[in-house]
Amino acid sequence: MAPIAVGDTLPDGTLAHFDEQDQLQQVSIHSLAAGKKVVIVGVPGAFTPTCSLKHVPGFIEKAEELKSKGVAEILCISVNDPFVMKAWAKSYPENKHVKFLADGSATYTHALGLELDLSDKGLGTRSRRFALLVDDLKVKAANLEQGGEFTVSSVDEILKGL
Repeated sequence: MAPIAVGDTLPDGTLAHFDEQDQLQQVSIHSLAAGKKVVIVGVPGAFTPTCSLKHVPGFIEKAEELKSKGVAEILCISVNDPFVMKAWAKSYPENKHVKFLADGSATYTHALGLELDLSDKGLGTRSRRFALLVDDLKVKAANLEQGGEFTVSSVDEILKGL
């Protein structure tokens, strides 16, 4: 399957997260993105060095700037279970706007065409690192990394497209 690209319609899919009342919820991507401008950030794994120290913190730090440019939702997706994603989210007490969503079986990652096979590192199927800018379900920017790189999917690259 070809990776998602500019001009594509964002596929729907169901992801898991814990709400403000600490209840496990299932949520459809379309329910979060339809009729809105959203940023979707994909990472290979919660608590991994590049994801935790560089990629995600940038979106947390510049969330207000993204919001001021019309971004309604900032969604962070990883192929991890919702309990791991909850713990990871709590490691960023300053976060007010980034939603951490679990794609435990990589089903949504597969629908995006963004799987990354890290079996040789004992991690199984994960997501490529990416950042998508989506407006009413249409992909406006698809910043997709190769391998473990972190060169095109930063918050600053997304801000350039707003």
